[in-house]
Amino acid sequence: MVSRFIAVALFLMSALLPGLALAQSQQTVFAAASLTDAIRQVNDLWVGKGNAPFGFSFAASSTLVRQIEQGADASIFISADERWMDWAQERNLIVAETRVSPIGNRLVLVAPKDSTLNVELTKTTDLAALLGEGNRLATGDPQHVPVGRYAQLALTWLGQWEAISPRLARADNVRSALLLVERGEAPLGIVYETDAAVSKGVRIVGVFPKESHEPVTYPFAVVTKADGPEARRLLGFLTGPEAQEVYGRLGFTKP
Repeated sequence: MVSRFIAVALFLMSALLPGLALAQSQQTVFAAASLTDAIRQVNDLWVGKGNAPFGFSFAASSTLVRQIEQGADASIFISADERWMDWAQERNLIVAETRVSPIGNRLVLVAPKDSTLNVELTKTTDLAALLGEGNRLATGDPQHVPVGRYAQLALTWLGQWEAISPRLARADNVRSALLLVERGEAPLGIVYETDAAVSKGVRIVGVFPKESHEPVTYPFAVVTKADGPEARRLLGFLTGPEAQEVYGRLGFTKP
């Protein structure tokens, strides 16, 4: 009876161990919220190559990097700007030699889908007037969300920051800012072009000139505590030609 029990136990262990090994070895990508659709599609390609699916977490870059600092189980970190990747590198949270910035984005002004507004954004544009009395402009919080910081730079270039700053609807990430405009809770918003493109509730009414803000770039890097052949192989796929096709199709640019 005892030997039979041991045999059954050994069989169950042999069946469970591959699954446990897979769970332990699964890679996890921490990516800026604006990459949500792209990373999900790249994961499908990765699985199509016979690999186990990688996990993912999407949020503001600042939120993700602080989670990594606190010990979150991340293999790859993708930031929506260089500053938060610099922050991670200064603290040895990422492997500096793996850092690469293969894609970029554009900063745009959006309005609800039924808006007829079209704006040429120049230094003579009065955004405060377009916003209307008592209304707010949705974007990420400039204190910690990259899209908000780009928005602050662009509004400063336009000479509108002091007028609009008190009227910002400061969202936790770019997708939350987009949602405020979709719901009509804000008549205008500043988001990335790729986020606006996947939304059925907004339309792009203006594009900010390149000279109005720092280039929008996305640095990718292996997280230090996860460094190894598998993490580097995944990074190579995330930045490789097949993934680049996905990013390009969704509207991401070359830096």
